[in-house]
Amino acid sequence: MPGAARTAPADPPTATPGVTPSVPAPRVLWARGDSGPAVRELQARLRQVAWLAVGPTGSYDGPTEQAVKGFQGKRGLPRTGATDAVTWQRLVAMTRPPGRGELYPRAGRPAAAADPRCMTGRVLCISKTSRTLRWMVGGRTLSTMAVRFGAQYTPTREGVFTVYWKSRHHVSTLYHSPMPYAMFFSGGQAVHYSYDFAARGYAGGSHGCVNVRDETAIARLFAQVRIGDKVVVSW
Repeated sequence: MPGAARTAPADPPTATPGVTPSVPAPRVLWARGDSGPAVRELQARLRQVAWLAVGPTGSYDGPTEQAVKGFQGKRGLPRTGATDAVTWQRLVAMTRPPGRGELYPRAGRPAAAADPRCMTGRVLCISKTSRTLRWMVGGRTLSTMAVRFGAQYTPTREGVFTVYWKSRHHVSTLYHSPMPYAMFFSGGQAVHYSYDFAARGYAGGSHGCVNVRDETAIARLFAQVRIGDKVVVSW
């Protein structure tokens, strides 16, 4: 405050022989129970380095605390689960400022009515109309997730296919891009998780694959789908 008297700094403590002076703990910025835009950015950055699979929500909850603990432990920092200044600086150095699509991902559209070809068997029922994927067994929808498709010159093929190959940690040999949880159904086209979709939303597009935005959802789907299961892609 202008004009306020300043207190002279205290003399440094005298070191005691044989005793290591204590080091102040880094200042805690956010911890479990906090909320707000800063927490949302923290969560978005944790997603960028694959320590958080859901969100951002803007609330420092249990999954966020566990993600911070994992990040801290991997880098030799105290596993407190609270985001202190040192943890935040390390995370910022490894990530980029999150875009609006990362901070506020849009909810998927309501699923369109299931194509009649999806009503029997085990089916990945994919609608280009509503940009959704239904996982259906015996005509019953078990889960639904948002998807996007190929760009103008690399469209996703329509029709009835089968899953012929699954590859958990796949990397495209053509585009050298990661395709986690890939389930191939037509040549090089697959259903897979997309980091770009999670970050940019519908502003981007694939080279013909069906991109899934929610990593947690597709991880569960990948565990359930079998080779030979049907894939229906329709308008």
